[in-house]
Amino acid sequence: MAAGAELVAAHERLHGVSPQLLLAKSWLGRAALGASQLDQAEHYARQTYSEISTLLTTRGLDDEPDLPIALGAAIEVLGQTLAARGQRSEAVVYLERELDTWRTTSMVKRIQKNLHLISLAGQPGPALSVQEWLGEQRPDLGTLEGHVVVLFFWAHWCADCKRQGPVLEQALARHKGDGLRVFAPTQRFGYAAGGEDATPADERAYIDRVRAAAYRWMPASVVPIDEANHVAYGVSTTPTIVIVDRDGRIQKYHPGVMSEQELEDAIAPLLAQPSTDLTAR
Repeated sequence: MAAGAELVAAHERLHGVSPQLLLAKSWLGRAALGASQLDQAEHYARQTYSEISTLLTTRGLDDEPDLPIALGAAIEVLGQTLAARGQRSEAVVYLERELDTWRTTSMVKRIQKNLHLISLAGQPGPALSVQEWLGEQRPDLGTLEGHVVVLFFWAHWCADCKRQGPVLEQALARHKGDGLRVFAPTQRFGYAAGGEDATPADERAYIDRVRAAAYRWMPASVVPIDEANHVAYGVSTTPTIVIVDRDGRIQKYHPGVMSEQELEDAIAPLLAQPSTDLTAR
C-alpha cells in the first residue's frame, strides 16, 4: 500500500489531477478500508470526492468511464467507514443523501448496493416488477410466499453468472422438497452477442437464448426482464444474490459469486425454520 501511495503521489506531481489519478486514489481508499485502516481510508475517499467535485465543474460525471468508478468507490468507502466505526445510522443517512444527489447519473445502482449492504438485512425486500418476462406465463410472486427464496440477479453477458448457475442448480436439486425457490430477474443492457447494439426485441431474444443454453434449470416463468428490479436492489455487480426467508425478510445480500458451501450455509438454517407469518403459509 505504501508503494502504491508513492506511485500515485509521483504521478500527481508529474501530471496533476486526472480521472485516472482519481481512480487510483479511490482504490487506495478501498485498500485501506480492506486493511481496517479507517482514518487512511477516509482520507483517500474524501480527497477523491473533493477533487472529482472540482473536475465536474467543467465536465459531466458520465462523460468518461473513470470518474463514476472513482466516485462510486469514494462514496462506498465513506459509507462503509462510518458503518465500521459503529455509526450505522449515520452511514445510512449519508448514503441516502448521496443517492439523492446522484439520482440522475449512473451512480444509482452502486450507491443503492452499499445502502442495502448496511441496512437491508432483516427487512422486507423492495417489490419486484414482473411487467415483462420470458415464457408464456406471467411470473406469479404469490407462489414464493412461505418459501425460502434466492433472488439471482444476472446478466446475459456475465461470465460469473454462468459460474453461479450450477451452484444454484445443485441447491435446487438438494432441497427439492424443502421449499427452496430461485427467482432470477435480469434486464436489458442495449446490446447482445459480442457487445453489438441490439433492439429491445433482438436483445430479448438473445437473453432467452442465453438462458436456454447456460441456465437450462431456470424455468422461463421466473425470469422477469426489468431494469427497475436491478435499480431497486442496487445491482451494480452481477451476479447479486439476495436470500429471503419464509417470512419475506432478507437474510443475506451478497454482490458477487457464492460458493456451494457459502450458499448452503446461508439457506440451510432458513429452510429448517417454519414461517412465523401465518398469512405466508
